[in-house]
Amino acid sequence: MSQIMAVAQLGEAILGIRASEIQIHELESNWLQHLTASMQATMLERNGVGIAAPQVYVSKRVIIVASRPNVRYPDAPEMQPIIMMNPVITTCSEQTILGEEGCLSVPDTRGQVARAEKITVQYLNLQGQPVEIRLEGFPARIVQHEVDHLDGILFTERL
Repeated sequence: MSQIMAVAQLGEAILGIRASEIQIHELESNWLQHLTASMQATMLERNGVGIAAPQVYVSKRVIIVASRPNVRYPDAPEMQPIIMMNPVITTCSEQTILGEEGCLSVPDTRGQVARAEKITVQYLNLQGQPVEIRLEGFPARIVQHEVDHLDGILFTERL
């Protein structure tokens, strides 16, 4: 059963620390299934296009990337949500693009952030299988923003 979770806000300690990796024994646990379902529900409730576990007070390397048009990002492309455990950005294009970002943990603040236009990211899916995908544009921006959360970095530090 998923539930809407509280979202950590700017200044809270959990947002400034590096999150721990998901361990193999956690991969198919009920705990992780519940966490990811609740993260997704929370993200949707707050019109987010991505969320990282530290934002819901869980210091683990889990993100959800779910670009779709909404009131905060009307021009976002539509994609199926992707749950990533232990994501690692393995390549970034040299070309960067400025784009507007906001954050569920920094409400009412937006800013232009330079991010790599194209990335390759490796991660484990919920079944523990390794996946490698290439993303570009807005979905690539979301992954970079959420991976920053896992490393204790907020987008406001990149302005």
